[in-house]
Amino acid sequence: MKPYLIPAESISYVEEIKKSRFITYLAHTEGIDAAKDYIQSIKAQYPDARHHCWAFVAGRPDDSQQLGFSDDGEPTGTAGKPIMAQLLGSQLGEITCVVVRYFGGIKLGTGGLVKAYGNGAQQALKLLPTQTKVPQKIFQLVCDYSLINSIEQLITQIGGVVLHSEYNEVVSLRISIPATLEREVNDKLRDMSRGALELITETE
Repeated sequence: MKPYLIPAESISYVEEIKKSRFITYLAHTEGIDAAKDYIQSIKAQYPDARHHCWAFVAGRPDDSQQLGFSDDGEPTGTAGKPIMAQLLGSQLGEITCVVVRYFGGIKLGTGGLVKAYGNGAQQALKLLPTQTKVPQKIFQLVCDYSLINSIEQLITQIGGVVLHSEYNEVVSLRISIPATLEREVNDKLRDMSRGALELITETE
């Protein structure tokens, strides 16, 4: 649950190689559905292009369950994999790369294609602004009314959010906080409640 870098905005990079035009797009996409939607939006933007090759890292950079790539009609291994290699090398998460190719009539050969697709992704990544994402974790918290103001103040200070609150005999809160601060928040809660309060991890 460590912080990781994600794209701060979408960018594009255009290159012409032996009369073929390669248009590389990079965007922030959180989750596989968002990645696939973005790929479809680029295909819709360039319906007459010969190829729309892509790769995505839809979650954390180290989450191998959320990777995908496609050669989209190019020879196997010449487009999707080189793009994916650049994305993985960048250590960015929640990113999708789509390379649109307009064929110029001159074949590049497998080596030429690998170089063209990989370089397009590499050059686009150099231009890409990034920002740090701190993964959030959701907890339940039950407290007395007397402590609610102090707790809400603490949550705001650390960049957390109260997602839901119920006021009955006691106050039940559902909160989201930066995962890296779980221990620190627990310590502060115990201090303010003389050991009575502790974050309850939300189960699926």
